[in-house]
Amino acid sequence: MDENSVSSLLEGSDLANLYTSIDKTNVHGLNLTVPEDAQAIIKPWNERNDTSHSAESGVDDQIIIHVPFTQNVRVRSVLLKLGRGEVAPRHLRIYANHTNIVDFAEAEDVAPAMDLSLLEGEIGVTEYPMRNAAFANIHSLSLFFSEAVGGEFITIYYLGFRGDARLQRKDVTQKLEVPAANAADASLVDRLAEKTGGQQTTAR
Repeated sequence: MDENSVSSLLEGSDLANLYTSIDKTNVHGLNLTVPEDAQAIIKPWNERNDTSHSAESGVDDQIIIHVPFTQNVRVRSVLLKLGRGEVAPRHLRIYANHTNIVDFAEAEDVAPAMDLSLLEGEIGVTEYPMRNAAFANIHSLSLFFSEAVGGEFITIYYLGFRGDARLQRKDVTQKLEVPAANAADASLVDRLAEKTGGQQTTAR
């Protein structure tokens, strides 16, 4: 496999994407025109640019999306494809490890784990790095989008995360064995992982 083919494979699969660790059936939101749309914007990486499904705010320019995970994860970045022009949010606050969704009143009283100013005019998916210490052991996130450019409504097309699962540690006396039939595959995965170690962090 040549270098370009490896790059194409990695681009299509996004090995660090946490999509499979999201408890999608329990993703929900506040102030959405259609409540189920909170789940519609949680998509596989290869559908990140699909604009046929989105989440839109209801009565004003604020949305809260609650994302639980099926296991504890380390979140390294949040991936966003947002509406453009007047429906683009300019502000995002992220609250970590609240079992239930943070509501609008609580959001004003509780300090977020991260407070972001969002880029305007982006066409593709934008990646925002997250502080490792604050997001090293996460079971749920509440994301509060606000301050639409036009001041009335917000649109979100894609919400995703990069990081890794916090798997339980094996007993130190146990040996991790790779079956002979899969040894070649394992070495390929190792080589691909090494190859992605230095890739840039912003997706377009």
